[in-house]
Amino acid sequence: MQIILLERIEKLGSIGDVVTVKDGYARNFLLPNKKALRANEGNKKLFEANRARIEAENAERRAQAQDQSSDVDGKSVILIRAASNAGHLYGSVSVRDIADALVAEGAKVSKVMIVLERPIKTLGIFDVRVALHPEVSVSVKVNVARSPDEAELQAKGVNISESLFDNDSGGFTEDYDPNAEPGEIPADLLDEPAADAE
Repeated sequence: MQIILLERIEKLGSIGDVVTVKDGYARNFLLPNKKALRANEGNKKLFEANRARIEAENAERRAQAQDQSSDVDGKSVILIRAASNAGHLYGSVSVRDIADALVAEGAKVSKVMIVLERPIKTLGIFDVRVALHPEVSVSVKVNVARSPDEAELQAKGVNISESLFDNDSGGFTEDYDPNAEPGEIPADLLDEPAADAE
């Protein structure tokens, strides 16, 4: 289906571009959300008559988003989640979780603005893009940890998952004697050395 874009769509085009998209994408997303018009003669004339107004409204929304971006850009949020010892979450962090955490920090965002490239399923610090406007996006840091103490350590650069397995101080270690017979008790562990028994 051919459509006329009413706003910039990433990987598709800018305002006024006539592009061809799949019918379902146009019918289910672009047309209902007023991001595009069907590319027929009547709509082309209507768009050209209103082009200046549409571009002015877009510039105004872009300016508002740029003003708002200073409140959101560089923010860091902490999400506490249950996870295994290997650092894998029981579940995943969703777009809604991130949006709710940002709103609690005072940012004016909604879940449709959060762009999550792939689901967050492990502990750690992740950069997440927030698209305030099709032409304005900022980055926020999401710190996923099991407790506030772990979140603080991760913020300082400590990898929690690696530090659990790198700790060699705990546990029992046994000296290895390559010359010992199977089942033989080492001489230094006997109460009386074998030479003194005679």
